[in-house]
Amino acid sequence: MTLESLLKDNATFNLWANIQFVNWLKTRPLDLMERETSSSFPTIRDTLLHIWGAEEIWLERLQMIPPTTFLPLRFSGTVEEVFEGILEKSKAFANYVQDLPDADFQEICTFKLLNGTEDSRSRAKMLHHCLNHSTYHRGQLVTMARSLGLTDPPSTDYIKYVRLK
Repeated sequence: MTLESLLKDNATFNLWANIQFVNWLKTRPLDLMERETSSSFPTIRDTLLHIWGAEEIWLERLQMIPPTTFLPLRFSGTVEEVFEGILEKSKAFANYVQDLPDADFQEICTFKLLNGTEDSRSRAKMLHHCLNHSTYHRGQLVTMARSLGLTDPPSTDYIKYVRLK
């Protein structure tokens, strides 16, 4: 397995995992999505919005297009809109990675961090970071959901994805 094929597979896994999680949350009481609990972000909604926003800004950086304002600073929509938005962005992210020529994974992208500092990284490292970031926050979502009494979150482990493929 090459680095490029691994990252392409991980982008597809990320989409699959987000779909599993969102579909599960859609079957739960919507008021729980906005109930505060201890974590990096105060609610499940805010954590999903952060994942969506991070995938959006990293996709802009990967494409080397001017960034928009970070999504959580400009979005005030409903939980249902967050569900749809995260899935749409994860699909766009996965499609971008799938369509990326192998040679472009090592290209260095220059971009600005949210604080305005200039940075540069290879696309491969940027992709690896973004996909790991989403996995990290999905783990937090499981803990948040359990603290709110939702004891049956879906298994979104990579190996389960591999077995289902």
